[in-house]
Amino acid sequence: MRKQLLALGVLCALLPGLVLHTQAAEAPAVSAASAVLMDGETGRILYARNENEPRAIASITKLMTALVAAEWAQGDLSRTVIIRQEWTGIEGTSLYLRAGEKLTLETLLYGLLLHSGNDAAVALAASCAGDVETFVGWMNQRAQDLGMTNTHFSDPNGLGDENHYSTALDMARLGAACLQNPTVAKITATRSITLEGRSFTNHNKLLWLYPGCTGMKTGYTRQAGRTLVSSAEKEGQTLVCVTLNDRNDWTDHQALLDYGFETFPRQVLAEEGETFRQVPVEGSLLRQVPAVARGEVAWPLREGETVRTEIDLPASVQAPVTQGEIAGTVTFYVGDRKVGETYLVWGKSAGLDVVSPDSERSPLGFLKKLAGME
Repeated sequence: MRKQLLALGVLCALLPGLVLHTQAAEAPAVSAASAVLMDGETGRILYARNENEPRAIASITKLMTALVAAEWAQGDLSRTVIIRQEWTGIEGTSLYLRAGEKLTLETLLYGLLLHSGNDAAVALAASCAGDVETFVGWMNQRAQDLGMTNTHFSDPNGLGDENHYSTALDMARLGAACLQNPTVAKITATRSITLEGRSFTNHNKLLWLYPGCTGMKTGYTRQAGRTLVSSAEKEGQTLVCVTLNDRNDWTDHQALLDYGFETFPRQVLAEEGETFRQVPVEGSLLRQVPAVARGEVAWPLREGETVRTEIDLPASVQAPVTQGEIAGTVTFYVGDRKVGETYLVWGKSAGLDVVSPDSERSPLGFLKKLAGME
């Protein structure tokens, strides 16, 4: 079956359903030593400053602690943890855990992410893995899995030594992964909660300051300065923002998030079920079948960016055709960069056209009808 490749250069403004903002905001000036603004769905970097520079990260470390613990728990946060003496008395922000106290994983996770309890981090790590060192190994392995190539953890709470570091880009990758975990995403979005007699209020002021904020985590040490990972959602688009060593982090995050939403709005390049081409069918009463997108494809586009669409489909198809079977692909490019792809599937079924000799649709049947022999 012969394949035909169609390459179509299409301006963004001419794509179906695509509307771009008429004005693009200028990138804001920020106080951070390092910063990244990332589109959470696609991973596109919308703003970056010293994004690959390793730095101390303080308590935003606890996003990885929470992610690893939540994945270990597999959604069951009711497990009871009996607090050991060696998990208490940890320096810095604390839940003031007591030896012999019984708390659920849920309470410890909320205490970790909302109150930023350093003792909660140690208790979670040791209770999940058996000891803190093993858990930290899990954290570093998870970082590798996420492509955090400039990151190393030495503890679960961010109080670590010079071997505990990450970058703004790596922390944005971690933030996006946390949003994909229902447990972590729910907790970081919580403003306040009371569990097992303990009340927690989220340290992330953006939950009150910025409409659409969905999390995530604050941090501070003398070595790291103020660190912050935030996320926000607007009109179906999610952004992740990271600043390291930023004395004006609340203001900078709001400015960066506004910049991202205004300058790089989410644009749908293919809707699920959208017809991209009608393909001729041979050997069937149905002369054409639609090739439709199996899934949605979206990309954050800046004004003036051009999208090129490549459709890979057969020039024709032989019956029978089954609805839902893969027909080809549609791929989208901005410049030379591939920004999205989805399968095209048949939107209808087309059966074989079986014609009996006596049918008036057959040559013999047609002649018989003309001759009045029927």
